[in-house]
Amino acid sequence: MEVIHLQTRKRVEFLDITDRVQEVVSRSGVRSGIVVVYSPHTTAGLTVNEHADPAVREDIADTLGDLVPRNRTYRHLEGNADSHVKTSLMGPSLTLIVEDGKIQLGTWQGIFFCEFDGPRSRKVWVRVVGE
Repeated sequence: MEVIHLQTRKRVEFLDITDRVQEVVSRSGVRSGIVVVYSPHTTAGLTVNEHADPAVREDIADTLGDLVPRNRTYRHLEGNADSHVKTSLMGPSLTLIVEDGKIQLGTWQGIFFCEFDGPRSRKVWVRVVGE
């Protein structure tokens, strides 16, 4: 397993980590298998989506903000309850196919770390399995 260290700069931010995950896959020497990408945080998740147009990330963040507003009354009193809900909607992990030593993503797809309670120092765990 390898750890990718991240530093987020905003409360809500989507970081494209595609190249960093691919670097882990390349170093592993695995030609055919899977890569598991995992966020060990309760207020940050992961997703695969379009990475060609940054407006898509903004649209996702805005829509999540509309669905799960920060200023609503929550029982969790730390001031980040919305971040926990958004993380549950996005999910903590991804499992992706590796073939010929490359992560198999669609033409416009990228891997994103989704920060919902930043800025913070974060990490992502990456495990490559295969032959």
